[in-house]
Parts: sequence; C-alpha cells; structure tokens
Amino acid sequence: MVLFTVCFTIGVWLLQQQSFLPDLVWAGLLPVCAFALVIPAKPPALRLARALLLAAFALGLGFYHAAWQAQQRLAISLPDEWQGRDIEVTGVVAELPRNLEHGQRFGFDVEKILTPQAGVPGHIYLSTYRNRQTAPPIFRAGERWQLTLRLKQPHGSSNPYGFDFELWALENNVRAVGYVNNKADNVRLDTRADGLGYRIESWREAVRDKFKSELADAPYAGVLSALAIGDQGSIPQAQWQVFTRTGVNHLMSISGLHITMLSSLGFALTYWLWRRSTRVTLWLPARKAAALAAVLVALLYALLSGFAVPAQRTVYMVTAVAAALWLNRNFSPGQILGIALLGVLIPDPWAVLSPGFWLSFVAVTLILYVTAYRLKPSHWLVEYGKVQWAMTIGLIPLLLALFQQVSLVSPIANAIAIPLVSLVVVPLTLLGAVLPPYFSNWGAPLWLAHSVMGWTMAGLEWLNSLPQAVWTQHAPPPWSIVAGMFGVLLILLPRGFPARWLGFLFLLPMFFNRPEPPLQDSVRLIIFDVGQGLAVAAQTRHHALLYDAGPDFSAGADSGNRILIPSLRALGIDRLDGLILTHDDTDHTGGAASIMQTMPVNRVLSSLPDGHPLLQQTANKQHCVDGQSWQWDGVDFEILHPDAASYTGTKIRDNDMGCVLRIGVGSEHILLAADIEKESELQLLREHPDKLPATLLVVPHHGSKTSSTDDFVVAVHPEYAVFTVGYLNRFGHPRQEVVQRYANNGAELLRSDQDGAILVAMNAQDLQVERYRKIHRRYWTHLPRSYPESDPEIPAN
Repeated sequence: MVLFTVCFTIGVWLLQQQSFLPDLVWAGLLPVCAFALVIPAKPPALRLARALLLAAFALGLGFYHAAWQAQQRLAISLPDEWQGRDIEVTGVVAELPRNLEHGQRFGFDVEKILTPQAGVPGHIYLSTYRNRQTAPPIFRAGERWQLTLRLKQPHGSSNPYGFDFELWALENNVRAVGYVNNKADNVRLDTRADGLGYRIESWREAVRDKFKSELADAPYAGVLSALAIGDQGSIPQAQWQVFTRTGVNHLMSISGLHITMLSSLGFALTYWLWRRSTRVTLWLPARKAAALAAVLVALLYALLSGFAVPAQRTVYMVTAVAAALWLNRNFSPGQILGIALLGVLIPDPWAVLSPGFWLSFVAVTLILYVTAYRLKPSHWLVEYGKVQWAMTIGLIPLLLALFQQVSLVSPIANAIAIPLVSLVVVPLTLLGAVLPPYFSNWGAPLWLAHSVMGWTMAGLEWLNSLPQAVWTQHAPPPWSIVAGMFGVLLILLPRGFPARWLGFLFLLPMFFNRPEPPLQDSVRLIIFDVGQGLAVAAQTRHHALLYDAGPDFSAGADSGNRILIPSLRALGIDRLDGLILTHDDTDHTGGAASIMQTMPVNRVLSSLPDGHPLLQQTANKQHCVDGQSWQWDGVDFEILHPDAASYTGTKIRDNDMGCVLRIGVGSEHILLAADIEKESELQLLREHPDKLPATLLVVPHHGSKTSSTDDFVVAVHPEYAVFTVGYLNRFGHPRQEVVQRYANNGAELLRSDQDGAILVAMNAQDLQVERYRKIHRRYWTHLPRSYPESDPEIPAN
C-alpha cells in the first residue's frame, strides 16, 4: 500500500512537470505492469520483481491518470473570438462571494448562454467593480442571475518564484475569468439554486453575516470567520503578516488540527452517551457509533470550510481509522496516510503542486515518525514536546523551499496559540455559529472567543516585534532540500541512535549555497511581468537596483508583496542599493511601499513631488536629474531625463517627468524609458542623440500611441523592444502601429503578457534574453495567440 501510494504520487508529480501532455495511447502498457498483482510474493527474486512491477504500475497509473484529468479540463475553454465581448448568460453564484474594497469576487456556474453563437465554459470566476457612474449589484451565494459579462481566458503573471494563477484556475476548474458589465441590465431571478453545494455556500454566507452582525467592526471578527467557514479573505493583511511571521498561520484557517480536535470530541461525546444505553449498545457497539460520529463531524466541518487540502487529508484519515474499526482490522499509520494521499490526489492531481499539500502531509508524517511504533509511551507532555520539536526542525527544508523564510519564534508562538485557538477559540466560534438567534442574541460565545483571540494576538504581536523573529533568505537549490530532509530524519531518530548530530550538517547547505551573482563587468536584469505596469530589477556583482515597483491591486495586495519581494528574496537579493520611482503613476509606484517596508533601501531617486507619502519613508532621497551617473562593479548607470529645470518650471505631465535610465557595459547598452511621451523623446533627441542607441529598449509608455515617434525608434534602433503590458488591458497597449514601427526597424519584439518576465544577461561582449513564460512552460501555460484589442468603453491612448 505504501509503495503503491508513493509511486502513484511521484507519477502525478512528474506529469505536472511536463511542457506538453503525453499521448494517452501509451497508457495501454499499464496492464503489463499490473501483472505484478498476481506474482507470488514468497521467493525473494519474485518478491523483488513484484515490487518493481508494482512500482512501475503505480507510477504510470498516477502519471496517466493526471494526464487524463488534465485533458478533460483543458478541453473546455473560452473561444478566442469571444474574449472581451459582451455575453449575456444566466447562472448561479456558486460560492461564497469575497467582499473587496472595489466590489466582489465569486465563482459562477453558467446554466444558459443567451447571446447567439457565444461559447462560455460552465464554471467561471467573476469580479464586480464600483465606478463613479454606477454601483454593481450585490451578489449572494446560491442566487440565480441574468448577467452581461466580459470574459477572457485565465491568464496570470509569469515570474521567477511567483504565484501561478493559471495553475490555480485549472485546479479549481475555472476556465474563464471576467467581470460583470455595470451598464447592462443585470437581473436577479426569482428562483434560487437547490443543489447541496449551493445550500452549503448559502449557509457559509449566513454564518459570515451573523458574525458581522454580532461582532460588527471587532478587530478579530475576520479571524473568527476564517476559523468557522474558511473565509481567509476576511483576515486583514496586517494580521496575516503577524501570523506568518510567528509561524501560526496554519491555525488561522480550518486546519487538520482543528478538524482532528473536533472529530475527537465528537467521538468521545458519542462514545460516552452511547454507553448509557444497553439496548443501543447491543444493536451497535459504542466504538463503531462513535467512529461514525467522528467522521460526520470531520466531514461537516470540512465542508463548511470549503474542503481545502488539509481538511481533505484529515477527513480521509479519520474515515480510514473509522473504517478499520468497522471492519475489525488494524491499519498501520502508513496505510492510513496512504489512503488520505490517494483520496486527495485521485480527484485533484494538481494538489501535488500546492504548498498546503506538502506542508500538511509532511507534518503528519513527521508526527508519526516521532510518535509511532515506540516500545513505551511517554508522558503526554513529553509527547507534545516531541511533536513541537519535530514540527520546528522538520519543516525547515520545506519552508525554505516554498517561502524562503522560517519563523524563529514559531515554537513559542505555537505553544501559546495551539491550545488557545484549537481548544477554546474554535469550539466557542462554532458554538456561536450554530446556536439559533434566540440563544445567541447576547453574543456570549462569539465575544468570548473574540476576547481569547485578542489575548492570543497580544502575545503573537509581542513575539513578532522581537528582532530577528523571522529568518529570510534565498531559495535553496533542490539538492540541498533533499539533503536537508535526510538530515531531519537523522535528527529525529529515537534517543540512543548514534551520530544523530550529523543531521545538522546536512541542513547547512540550504543556508550557505547562495545563488551565484553576476560576474564583474556584467549585469543581470529581470523585467517583471506585473500586468499593466513596470518593474525592472538590475543586479551587478555586489549591488542591486529596482527601477519602478509595478501597480497596486487592492488593499493589502500590490506588486511589491505579491511579485517583487518573493522573486528578489528567492534570487538572493535581500537589500536594494537604489530604488528609482520614475514618476507619480500607481502602475509604477504601487508596490513601492511594500518594498520599502520589507527591504533596506539605501537611496531613492524619483521625480515624485516633495511631500509625497512614499518619500517620507526614507531619509536618503533625491530627484532624478539628467547627468547623474554612477558605476557598480564595472557597470555604468546614467540618468538621461528629466533635466533640473523640469522641477522648477511650468507644470509638466507626470509621464514626461519619467526618469530615463541608461545601463551600459562596454559597447552594450539598455535603455529604460519609463512613460515618457513625444515631447520628452524630442528633448532626448536634441540633448543626448549619442546616448540613445541601445541593444535593448523597454518601450516608453507600454507602447502607447503618444510615445515611440519614428525619429526616436530610429535613434535607439534596439535589437530587442520590450513592451510591458497587461493581458487584454483596457488601454489597448501596445498600439498596433507602434508595434509595427519597431518591427519595421528590425527589432525583435518581446511582450510581458505573452512572454512573461524577460530575463536579461549583459556583459561587454554580449546580451542574452530569455522569455520566462516560454522557457518555464508547463502544459497549462497560457500562450496568447493574438494582440489584445482595446476596451471600447475606455479611450485608448
């Protein structure tokens, strides 16, 4: 069972590393390997052959099962010709809507397409937006609506160590995303959906509404909502940061620990009550009745939470234990874990790429590793200490691989938070959720849970305020992760095994194998894929610079904390010698606050007005002015625009205040042109005609028609022209005539919406370019096939 499960998991994982899906015809060879099931296991030679064939069969079965699932999902998509066009449909709000500052987000099940000849997938993900003219309708789970939508195929940013939205969409069966058109006649229909899933989502929303009504603006109301119904979006970003830095973020959602606690409580209570009656005990033994109750409690709580991977794992493990009781059999811990693993991966083979999958199953494996098969049980306090030690040391390799950080205060924080949250806050929260209004009008359970959560939070905030509460570093190489896990297993061996201390030596490579920086006289650039915006990182041998910081997305979410910081940290850049904020547009400065709060920044150059809030966060700040120059490790940096008079003269458009940066090594040059427009291009042609030629140009203003004049394009004459644009962006960038202008001039065209992040390596002799989306392609990667058209509702520029 264990061998089969491990090999099946490896097969599923291998499929997810493929650039293209395999031909399923090769799955016809699996019955040959299945012959292993009938081979006798007695003679050693046959036993080995049986094990090898069984391993091959399980690996192939996992590989082709995942491939078949992927083919089924990818066969459904939004036709190219219907992207960005109005489509009228009827359907049901399929999940708990997430309330945001600008509107809502929710899954929507399409029941009927009213627009002739249009094609729409059955499950889509929608957003609503407030604007000055109209407010969007308010959507609730389970409601049936007639809507006018604008959709596009799932497409996310593609950056080193970044979140893969397209994978998320595939796993959640979201085959189109879009928004509700506020100008159309959107109508709520009288009938509500009757399915069980819709009823569960409606119940979850009712619980959330009840919490909002009783707790109002209480600071930890979002945490209680997350603990009751898995609504993690209700937790403010500042609180999430405290939970993450103290290592207790796994407790602030419906985790396996909470479900195990509640199912154990359900087992104990049912067992105690069942034994009170001789009649029912003779009809059904108390242990079997209690096991059934434990499964029902676990399943109900998991469904209420949204059935994430940790919840699924726990339900399957509880079910396996209950099945062993009902069948009067003993399942080993490995078999129980294997059943849970198959239960997760068979319906959802993409879970194997989820951080939650690995953290959940590795955590349980470590607990079993330090507690199972011991000759003599220890005192419960000693067992608790063993588990905490196993979690602290055992998850270090995974945490460094997945997040490049480890909480140093996690053992203390979890020792405080686990009993308070799991044994006090969660039961009180659920009690407040299920009590009818007559019994809970006074709100005692919820307010008591909130008070205990407040005491817990006070301790966590104190721990978070300690210096060096979190260890952050680069992404370790894969081989060092394997070595680290081996070291963990050595360290956690039972007392008495010799040389357990050698395990610590196997942990060291994860910390000391830093990514190799560029050589002297060379520079490495990442032109990030941040959607409709700009962010470029330049790294030399001993220095790093960030040119713009991309857009903000919503409250607490911006390019800085979602894209730039994870990538820079993983690549070994933990401080910035310079930050250039080219001009005062949020698509260039939206992530700057997060950057400046997280990373040390030595100097800020910008054209921002004096008194700008971002400039208040740093002492070393200057205006970027034509003529400024410096050299780092043999690489020349020079500001070409704006001039000093631009800050004292008449009012100039923000775009024309953009800081233009030239980076050069030997005869190779890169020109970063911000959002400058025609007037600034003419000024550059007059004042710096000899400094404009460049091997690579980041095209000004995302390829807008207000920039890239013929004379400017000819003067720069780039070999590579990079357009930083969002997929199907509302401005119609890049304009087709501008794209053609660069193509006619002989430039190779690169676009962040089609190519993802652009990775550039330049030295005195050569400049090399990689397209991240294409080099790191997976079979689900979306490769747009056509240029986006502008949104007719918004004037293109």
